[in-house]
Formats: sequence, C-alpha cells, structure tokens
Amino acid sequence: MARVARLPHLRQDFAASLVVFLVALPLCVGVAVASGVPAELGLITGIVGGLVTGFMRGSSLQVSGPAAGLTVLVFEAVQSFGLPALGVIVLTAGLLQLAMGALRLGRWFRAISVSVVEGMLAGIGLVLIAGQLYAAAGVEAPLSGTGKMAGIPGLLADAVSSPAALASLAVGAGTIALVVGWDRMPKRVRAVPGALAAVVLATLAAPAFDLPVRTVQVQGLLDAVQAPALSEFGGLASLALLGTVAAFTLIASAESLFSAAAVDRLHDGPRTEYDKELMAQGTGNTVCGLLGALPMTAVIVRSSANVRAGARTRASRVLHGVWLLLFAALLPSALGLIPLPALAGILIHAGWKLIPLRQLVALWREHRGEALILVVTALAIVTVNMFEGVLTGLALSVAKAAWDASHIGLEVVDSNADGVRARLSGNATFLRLPKILDSLESLPTDRPIALDLSGLHHLDHACRTALESWAERHSSSGTEPVQLTRTDVMTSAP
Repeated sequence: MARVARLPHLRQDFAASLVVFLVALPLCVGVAVASGVPAELGLITGIVGGLVTGFMRGSSLQVSGPAAGLTVLVFEAVQSFGLPALGVIVLTAGLLQLAMGALRLGRWFRAISVSVVEGMLAGIGLVLIAGQLYAAAGVEAPLSGTGKMAGIPGLLADAVSSPAALASLAVGAGTIALVVGWDRMPKRVRAVPGALAAVVLATLAAPAFDLPVRTVQVQGLLDAVQAPALSEFGGLASLALLGTVAAFTLIASAESLFSAAAVDRLHDGPRTEYDKELMAQGTGNTVCGLLGALPMTAVIVRSSANVRAGARTRASRVLHGVWLLLFAALLPSALGLIPLPALAGILIHAGWKLIPLRQLVALWREHRGEALILVVTALAIVTVNMFEGVLTGLALSVAKAAWDASHIGLEVVDSNADGVRARLSGNATFLRLPKILDSLESLPTDRPIALDLSGLHHLDHACRTALESWAERHSSSGTEPVQLTRTDVMTSAP
C-alpha cells in the first residue's frame, strides 16, 4: 500500500512509457545511422535519457534522447574529428550545460529569437532530407550541404537505371507514405506509432520480396561503448573542435528548453524549472560523453507522445529507458534486420517536420524582418555549416533588435506666422542618423525653425553632435537661429 501511495499514477505512467518506447526505438536507431555512428550508440543515448535525465527535476514530462536536430552536426563532427573524439565533444558540452545551469543561465535561452531557432531547425531539416535521399537510394552522400542539394537531380537520374537503387528508394518512399497516412488509420491501429509500424513492415517486406536493400550493421551494445581516451582530450586545444563543442552546447540547450516551453503548453502539471532542466540535460550529456554515445536533447516528438499517452510523472520517461535497455540487451540481433532505406524514410519525414512552412508564411505577412532572419539562418546552415549558420542568425537578430529599438518619428507643423515647429520622438541613435538628417535638411530654409527634442527617450552622442551641427549650418543661412528645446535623456557614444 505504501508503494502505491508513493506512485499513485503508476498505471498511467506505465502505459505512457510503452508508447514512448515504441516511438523512440526507430528514432534512436535512425538518428545514429544518419549520424554515421553505430546504431547502438543511439540506443545508449536513449537509455541515458530515460534512466539518468529522466530521474532528474526540471521538466517533468518531456523525454530526452538522440534528436534529429543534431544529426547534421554529429555527422560533420565525426567526419572532421573521428568517432573517438565524439565522446570528448559530448562530455565537454555536458559539463558546460551543468555550469550554465549552476550559474542560472537557463532562463536566458528563452531570449533567443524564435526565428533563429526555427531557421536553425529548417536548415537542419533541409540538410537532413537531402542527405537521407542518398541513404534511401543506397549510395554515399556528398559531405557538404550544397553538395547534397546540387547532387539530387543526378542521384534521381542514376537511380532510374539501377534496379537496386529503385528498390531501395521504393522502400524509403513506402515508409514515408505509411508514416504520413498513419493518422488516417482507425484509432485502435494508431495505438502503434506510425514510425514503428512502417519500420516493422519494411523489415518484413524486404526478405519476403527478396529486395536488394542494405540493413543496419550490428556490433553489440557493450562493443559500441567507446569511453574517450585521455589522448583525445588534447583535441580541445583545437579552435575547430572548441567551435563544435560550442555549437553542440548552444543548439542542444536551446532545443531542449524550447521543447520544454512547448511541452508546458500541452499539460496542466508542474511548469519547467529551466535552470534545473539545463542541469539535467548537462548530466545526461556528461554520461553520454563518458560512454562515447550521441549527444542528447529533449525531443518534442517523444515528449508530446508522452503527454498524449496520459503520463503524469517522471516515472513514464524512466520506464521508457528501462524498455530501451531491455530491448538492446535481449534483442540486439533484431536491429540487423532493419532496412536502411526505411530508417532514411523515417528521418526524411522527421526533417520535413522541422521546416516551419506555416510559421514562415505567417511571419512573412506580419513580421517580414523575422521571416528573413529565419530564411537566412536556414540558408547559411545549408551553404556553410551549422555553427556559423546559427551565429549568422543570432547576429541578424541582434542587428534587427537594435534597428527596431532606434525607432524615431519627426512631426512637422509649418505655420507662416510662427515659422516651422519640428518635434523628434522615440530613440535617436546613429543607426537612424541618415534618416533624421534627410528629414531635417528638407525643412524650409527661409523661415524660423524650432526643434523640440523633449520627446526623445534616448539621444546618443553621434545624433546630438549631428543635430547641433545641422542647427549651426541652418542658422548661418541668414534666417533666425534654430531654437533647440533641450532634453535630459541619456546620451551615450555609439
């Protein structure tokens, strides 16, 4: 009775954990394969997300594990630094997350522009889709994002003349079609997640029709664990590796905390404690790094499935980690039966969902500046790389905020009797100086002018100097001196 009292929602959490396990299983394997690492490493990250992060406080119902949003970055890191360095990168990122949580910096991630985050996810989605098209055809993909995009027409043209490639693409296309159409199935059928059903059916169809498709390579759970050697930590002296660590930390933290905010809107339970959630993610990534596994984030797909399945406490996500561990320990050979194009189809669908088309249309109608930030961030990620693309988006977001903050208005009343009265209001900064001077220099030069500055909230040094110089020039034309109504607003250097 005491045990039941301590776990009053065990029945709901138990049922929800099974649903989350079934959703997480194909994604854990698919993300690992797409990242260029052994499939078991994805399962290890999912297990740690349940058994370690799942126990910790922060966001009670969101579920952590390997995420499609980090697939591109992990693949680039493995290609650049090698698989042994992955553990060092993930471990260092986890320690940084712990430090940021301890310093109570978690809440500041909410200040990141939503357009930057959505642009980041859109760029990831585009690169993920392009890369997985090659995987669906059973061929190697180019390394760069632009190379992947540019090579798609040639890929499709070559596939037409290759029966093996056509068969592989058919499996991937069938998987996507089944996942997309799964929501139209009867309610009882939809109790099984669409991604899992698609993978299972593809696994059964491949040998039944003797399809020439590649399957997942299996090496065993313990054999996949690669704790980073001490020699690998010397790579932290490399600026390139440190940049990758910074990218992992920033993107994983932002994605997790934005996911937490989204999950909070799905339920009426306890709200997320952002600093504690950041420390929970940091702890999970530290453990994943020690095991040489994939990095971890909170995943909105699993988290929303957890809430919809009726989860009430952290027990559901802990139990989902238990089921992943039991599967990896007792049925590892089952992974070797899964066709790679089926996993590619799952990830193409996941990549498509990362592209916020509806949000982009709404942004373009209401906030075109934010829409441009989203598009530029996505294109920068595709054409350059993940880290520099995100930095580009952040820089544009800061520049736009500074531009918006420097809004200024000029009201002019031209009276033949009293001359011209002009009033500046808002924030006068160097960013708006050309507009201010153009407006003032267009005023008549043959009548007295009174310039009222009392409506300004802020007047920086550059603008004050420019206004005084304009007044002197105008007064030297033979008219009455310009009457400046001074203001006590803050003056600062640009």
